[in-house]
Amino acid sequence: MKIITKFWIGIAALILLAPLGLILPEYFKAGSAWGEWGADEMKELVGYIPQGLEKLSSLWSAPIPDYAFKGWGEKGLAHLSFAYIVSAALGILLIVLIVLLLGKALVRKEKK
Repeated sequence: MKIITKFWIGIAALILLAPLGLILPEYFKAGSAWGEWGADEMKELVGYIPQGLEKLSSLWSAPIPDYAFKGWGEKGLAHLSFAYIVSAALGILLIVLIVLLLGKALVRKEKK
């Protein structure tokens, strides 16, 4: 089996495991996944919002907030798990496209 085939099998496995970030905190009643806190959750956890986080939190809003589609938050774990998988696949696809485009641009510059 080629190394690239193994790579894509590994990526597919990671995509399918993406809902673990949703399922495990729910199972253990741990709240949000570790490190995925917004400014409001950070204030609740530590008592204040770090200055840098407060400044930057208004600059960016996620294209798929909470890795789910609008209105899916109340539909249950199965729907949210599917949304996590779609979000992971879209994110990886976007990164692959950007890397391919950058690679082609850099190769063209090198040939000139």
